[in-house]
Amino acid sequence: MKELTSKNLLSLEDYDKQREQIKADLLLHKKDRSITIGENILLLFEDFDTIKYQVHEMLRIEKISKEADINEEISAYTSLIPDGDNLKATMLIMYPDIEERRVMLKKLHNLENNIYLCIDDTKRIFAVSDEDLERTRDEKTSAVHFLRFQLDSNSMEKFKSSDNIVFGAMHDSYSSHTKIDSETKAALLSDFE
Repeated sequence: MKELTSKNLLSLEDYDKQREQIKADLLLHKKDRSITIGENILLLFEDFDTIKYQVHEMLRIEKISKEADINEEISAYTSLIPDGDNLKATMLIMYPDIEERRVMLKKLHNLENNIYLCIDDTKRIFAVSDEDLERTRDEKTSAVHFLRFQLDSNSMEKFKSSDNIVFGAMHDSYSSHTKIDSETKAALLSDFE
């Protein structure tokens, strides 16, 4: 796993100069690292490049330039970089209508613990959710969750050779799944290196 350090980051001035190109490159990179499950769940699979971008953006927004403060930002985000035997994703629960979203976030309580990966129709590997902090409260889920799909060596080998990889949600109020395409599989394979 590549480790994100301050040495990997541009200065605020250099980042500002290159920001538009970096952003355009990242959007292309994210294209094959994003999937929808049904109409309302988006999984954005994080990696070194997506987190590096997030850190750059936070440093820019908050105008952080001191080494200690930069390291604090890096520390806040590095747990979202895959470790070589897992996939990590930001899950967004998206309902454009505010009232519908309010209702559905209550109905979807605990959805984050019911998101799975299935390879070749074998057992489901359920994601570990929100290891950084609790995001569900008052019998309502949050619209944003951080997920880790932990794979053993056998599952990683199956993932590498399979053409039938599915991510899904199994909840009383939301049940759907998506088979990933070859481009997404290729993008996610780099997370096991």
